[in-house]
Amino acid sequence: MLNHGTPVTRAYVLHPEIKADPDRREPVAALAEAVSLADALPGLEVAGAEVVRLARIHPGRLFGAGKIAELKTRFADAEVELVLVDGTVGPVQQRNLEKAWNVKVLDRTGLILEIFGDRARTREGVLQVEMAALSYQRTRLVRSWTHLERQRGGVGLRGGPGETQQETDRRAIDDHLLRLRKQLEKVGQTRALHRAARAKVPYPVVALVGYTNAGKSTLFNRLTGAQVLAKDMLFATLDPTMRRVVLPGGDQVILSDTVGFISNLPTELVAAFRATLEEVLDADLVVHVRDISHAQTTEQAQDVATILTALGVPDDAPRIEVWNKIDLLPDAAQAAQEVLAERSDGVVAASALSGRGLDALVAAIAAHLREPRDEVVLDLGFAQGRQRAWLFDQGVVTAESEDEGGYHLTVRWTARQATRFAAL
Repeated sequence: MLNHGTPVTRAYVLHPEIKADPDRREPVAALAEAVSLADALPGLEVAGAEVVRLARIHPGRLFGAGKIAELKTRFADAEVELVLVDGTVGPVQQRNLEKAWNVKVLDRTGLILEIFGDRARTREGVLQVEMAALSYQRTRLVRSWTHLERQRGGVGLRGGPGETQQETDRRAIDDHLLRLRKQLEKVGQTRALHRAARAKVPYPVVALVGYTNAGKSTLFNRLTGAQVLAKDMLFATLDPTMRRVVLPGGDQVILSDTVGFISNLPTELVAAFRATLEEVLDADLVVHVRDISHAQTTEQAQDVATILTALGVPDDAPRIEVWNKIDLLPDAAQAAQEVLAERSDGVVAASALSGRGLDALVAAIAAHLREPRDEVVLDLGFAQGRQRAWLFDQGVVTAESEDEGGYHLTVRWTARQATRFAAL
């Protein structure tokens, strides 16, 4: 991986546009996103970027010989040390390109892993990134171990040049992965206990999801008063954050801010971060935050839907769609989007930055989570002051009287609150 303590590294970003690929993304927007990914990694200076149009992929080198030679000259003139390829680069292709250009080559998966490795803060996040990185590196031993051509001697080492060393390296990675899985299981057990504790509260869980840099953290901070890092940067948030929010009418929910999604999310990360994204699977309501001002907002929304499905979130799970950053649109477009949102079911147009439309969003969340309330009369002894205080704190007491036997309270509460009260 990159050494983040070194001086600034000059990087060049390439987006291969494969003409034969019917699912290829709009190249200019894709290149811009790739440059933003590079900017998100400390220590990198983007010296240049371009779209490389290819009729087909060259199996051993990705690019044709002429293009490789042309790019080599460009990289040398710009003193490039790192080439970032916005796509999948196989181990053999990576090795051959590095030899041809005499620079380090990193593909999209490798770059995202670098960013995640730089941003992870919680123990779980660090373990998950390390597991994903090892799984990725395991497939690249052909590139990583250039010393394999040397004949190795010593007790117990057999086989042809490099064969034993490569197997040893792979076994070492497998052993490390096994240790990490065990550590992650322990952390996961702790998270399970936390989830169980929240279930006993029990407040509904509202999960914010969306494409990276859609404004989830800004929205989270607005609604909770928290100070989660919110920057105009891809993957500004990595580790999940949860806060309690009191809705109009006194209902309380747990709001969860999650890692942003991205197109072509590496499979290693989808699997490794499944535990982190369990908050989404457990959520009572999913709030999909979209950057409605982005030129690729429709494609981004589809990417988010694809990842949610891959994670196992049911298609019929309760959802609200927030068309965020509406303030970045021209005035006429803002008005049109607000009218369209009002006419659409489960859609709110808003600006997390200015606060515009957030009252409507909170009302929509409350409406989705509003639970039936039953009215009952509770008889409490004078010694049950804690239970009485809890009822008043919940705001469910509508009438109270007392006599020599204790308190008599009329309450209107939800089934959740009744369950919580019984556990006091």
